[in-house]
Amino acid sequence: MGDALRNRRNRKEILRRLREIDDRKENSLVVHYSCESFYDRSDGSTPRVTSIAVRNLGTGQTESFSIHKVAELKKVSLIEIANNYDQLEKEMLDEFGDFLQRNSHCTWIHWNMRDINYGFQAIEHRHKVLEGHPPSRLPEERKFDLARGLISIYGVGYAEHPRLESILRINKITDKSFLSGKDEAVAFDSGEYVKLHQSTLRKVDILANIFGRSVDGSLKTNASWREVHGINPAVIAELITEHWLWVLFGIIASIASIIGLVLAFL
Repeated sequence: MGDALRNRRNRKEILRRLREIDDRKENSLVVHYSCESFYDRSDGSTPRVTSIAVRNLGTGQTESFSIHKVAELKKVSLIEIANNYDQLEKEMLDEFGDFLQRNSHCTWIHWNMRDINYGFQAIEHRHKVLEGHPPSRLPEERKFDLARGLISIYGVGYAEHPRLESILRINKITDKSFLSGKDEAVAFDSGEYVKLHQSTLRKVDILANIFGRSVDGSLKTNASWREVHGINPAVIAELITEHWLWVLFGIIASIASIIGLVLAFL
């Protein structure tokens, strides 16, 4: 099977998965989190987490876990958070870990949360560093990376980098409270934890919006109709050659050719 046809079939599989998740909205969660910058970390440490938001795709209800909320309960002022960060972060991750454990049967929709720099592994590792006890890892089949899914559906050129911000502009989705990765790093360094939390809440709302538009086909992108549907000469040629009717036609044509040659010599 050629690359063109493989990409087309992968697109169909992703669309099937989207519909499957959409059919189980009440058991589908959108997750996003904000953290310290994970670039230029010369000491190799994982970034500190500041807030996590989880939105139920069906009900729209959102659970959130944040440094400033834990600090408020502990009577720690905003200006004192930095001096108590590790303990506050551990308690926040304890709460999130309990929530994840209770909802491990759900599908978790995320945006590029794939590795130790930024993702489920990074949260788990940070929890361990703080001497917490993270829950068992989510099975891979319980995770759905919407960022990769959109590439499979629309192709790599569907939006400019950074793609999430670009897709907001293309679809005229409001970016109120939305912070870019660079802005989040600045906010963290400035101790603007409430601002980070609001951005995280906004992003799970945005991801749920993008997911819904992807399911119903209303998401606007920079991809052409041909790119989206994978219709090009290479795909057409592969579909023809793989179809059993074409194979049968080829056999019949070969037999007819042989018969024609035989009759020509009689």
